[in-house]
Amino acid sequence: MSKKERTAIEPTREENYAEWYQQVIKAADLAENSEVRGCMVIKPWGYAIWENIQHVLDGMFRETGHRNAYFPIFIPKSYFEKEAEHVEGFAKECAVVTHSRLEDDGHGGLKAAGELTEPYIVRPTSETIIGASFAKWVNSYRDLPLLINQWANVVRREMRTRLFLRTSEFLWQEGHTVHETPEEAMEETMQMLEVYARFAADYLAIPVIKGEKTEGEKFPGAVNTYSIEAMMQDKKALQSGTSHFLGQNFARSSNIRYQNREGEFDYAWTTSWGVSTRLIGALIMAHSDDNGLVLPPKIAPAHLVILPIYRDEKEKEAVMAVVKQVQEMFKGTWFEDVHLYTELDDRELTGSERNWHWIKKGIPLRMEIGPRDVASGKVMIARRDQGPRDKVAVEMAQIKDYVLKTLAEIQANIYAKALKFQQDNTIKIDDNKAFYKYFTPKNEEQPEIHGGFALSHWCGDAACEEKIKEDLKVTVRCIPFDVAEEDGNCISCGKASKRRVVFAKSY
Repeated sequence: MSKKERTAIEPTREENYAEWYQQVIKAADLAENSEVRGCMVIKPWGYAIWENIQHVLDGMFRETGHRNAYFPIFIPKSYFEKEAEHVEGFAKECAVVTHSRLEDDGHGGLKAAGELTEPYIVRPTSETIIGASFAKWVNSYRDLPLLINQWANVVRREMRTRLFLRTSEFLWQEGHTVHETPEEAMEETMQMLEVYARFAADYLAIPVIKGEKTEGEKFPGAVNTYSIEAMMQDKKALQSGTSHFLGQNFARSSNIRYQNREGEFDYAWTTSWGVSTRLIGALIMAHSDDNGLVLPPKIAPAHLVILPIYRDEKEKEAVMAVVKQVQEMFKGTWFEDVHLYTELDDRELTGSERNWHWIKKGIPLRMEIGPRDVASGKVMIARRDQGPRDKVAVEMAQIKDYVLKTLAEIQANIYAKALKFQQDNTIKIDDNKAFYKYFTPKNEEQPEIHGGFALSHWCGDAACEEKIKEDLKVTVRCIPFDVAEEDGNCISCGKASKRRVVFAKSY
């Protein structure tokens, strides 16, 4: 038996995927658990990724006519109670504020005091409180469409938390819009789903499947919910963005009415849509390897780290002069529509220690400059999407062109690899026994590892959907847009079906 190659992350994906995920976060210094149960501290490198996500998406939102606003984190309980399906869907996840202050309890501690006449819900989502403002802002068809987005934090009680994927508090954006007609509202719903899909592919390098959620999986209170679904390297699905057609449900509960073109009053048509910091979890699980984080260049906090190598002051002077030239070379440089950033790591550590530090952080390119490189007029550059020991010598005059060309190659290669993985692990299954076998764990040591995505027929009956969920912990991730109708039989009950849906285990 050959000796197992040592990796920077232990255990490996194959050995224990769930623990591997946690160790990648730790090694890349992205986040850590907070002293507050279920919450996380996002560290600078992780928060920089979120800032890049914000920056790009915010530009895409502005291009489609949306503007940012901010609404309170506290929502009166009565607002939630106006929309029955909505409150039922979120009731078990809500954090509730019942008192306004703390007082001395007489025993050296503090007690809650000043009981509120009406409890506040700590924002799990903002449809109800934003609807209260929209009801004041909208009076006439001339006020429409109203296209608003907010960047905020939300709180949802989670029993089993996992950094970035499920935490009791997380960061997100939520878009909320008001329209004159159902057609305009549906157009908005689909437009924003497409924005998310384009962002996932072009920036996160994650291929996604677009589709509609089933009745059992849709957003509470929505008429229709649409999502983008991504495949992680353990073959589970991660819902990576949702867009909801709310019809007139929330307009009626919040009294969002407008005077139409005939002078009569109608209820408006609304939408909402959002993504969150779970996109960072998606990046980790879709691309990273057993040596740490792998970041697509278009979303990375920095693109090139310079690692000077020298033994004494004389060598340092010569090496740092070249380092300065390289830094100047990239000032004000753009990689496609992204500002190109460099890092300099001249800490008093060995070259190997610094090199592995940045491999684990996922920076796309690493550049070593030592005395031999200064003498030869070349530098050594390594790519994160290749082996840790693979390096190429690049002439000083060619550095800028090489870096820009290579960053584009890395972005394309990461996407192509993820797409191939998704395609290789998505199959059509028409036999019930084969379906159950596909989602049965391959071994007891890795209970989460299973088949992948199954394109199978479903009759549309919620009972069949629920049975598969109970038996296998597998759900209908979406009814995909790009799968044509065809005659078949439901994978659960055998009844006639006209469509295939995407079945998968999910986060």
